[in-house]
Formats: sequence, C-alpha cells, structure tokens
Amino acid sequence: MNVEYINPFIEASQTVLKQTANIDAKLGKVFLKTSPYKSDCVVIIVGLTGKMRGQAVFSMTRNIAMYIASAMMGGVPINELDEMAKSAISELSNMILGNAATILYKKGIGVEITPPSLLMGDNLQISTNKMKTICIPLIFNDEQQMEIDISVVE
Repeated sequence: MNVEYINPFIEASQTVLKQTANIDAKLGKVFLKTSPYKSDCVVIIVGLTGKMRGQAVFSMTRNIAMYIASAMMGGVPINELDEMAKSAISELSNMILGNAATILYKKGIGVEITPPSLLMGDNLQISTNKMKTICIPLIFNDEQQMEIDISVVE
C-alpha cells in the first residue's frame, strides 16, 4: 500500500485528537494485519469511496472510548458508554476521516467517506476480503491505545 495513503490518516488522527480532546497521541509501530483479525470491544467503521476504496476501522476498549469521550466533553466523568459517549467517539472518527480526506484531496486523491457505524461486543472479528490492512496504533499516556486499521483497494 502506498505510504502517501497512510500518512494523511496519521496526521489527521493526531491533529484532531489534540484539537478536540487535548490528547497528545504518539504513533506506535505501524504494521500490516492479516485478515481476519480480532478487534477490541468498541469498533467504529467508516467506508472510503472514490480513488481510494475501502474502510477505516477505529478499534478501542470501552475504557479508552470513555476516556476519549470524557476528554472531548471537557473532562466530564463518563462511567458508561451511553448514547452521548458513543456519539462523541463516532463524531471523532468522522472528524479524523474528514481531515484525512481533505489532506488526500490536496494530494490529488479524491476520497469520500460514509457515516460512521459503531459496533460493540466481545471477540469481534474483522475480515477485509481482498484488501491489505495497515494498522496505525495511537498511544496515549504511554499505555492506553487506539488502533486505526486502514484497508483499501487501489
């Protein structure tokens, strides 16, 4: 997969997390995942269409989702992943991909995104048939992590 497709997602993720939640996300080691792969219990899927077709999958634990939602709401304590918290993290994924699409557009790569779909459950498994998946781990506070898996067909 072309690295110019991945860097906009990294840049957009770090920028949006800082702007909306004041979270400094450090980039972990980017790696290739084989399909099918297991995912954490909160998953947000956003489709990609246009010159780049595929999907972006945001994967995190419930605790990370609550931490991010709380930070987005100015530190309001979140004790459960209620509808407001789910809406916040879904909107975060939407903002990240909107920013990534803008960066890609400036490079001559037109991409449109679908509305985010949030899934929750234990032992989730993602299958990206005929697509390579690049995992972008984002690390907060030296231990907490969110992964963004980018699967595209060129």
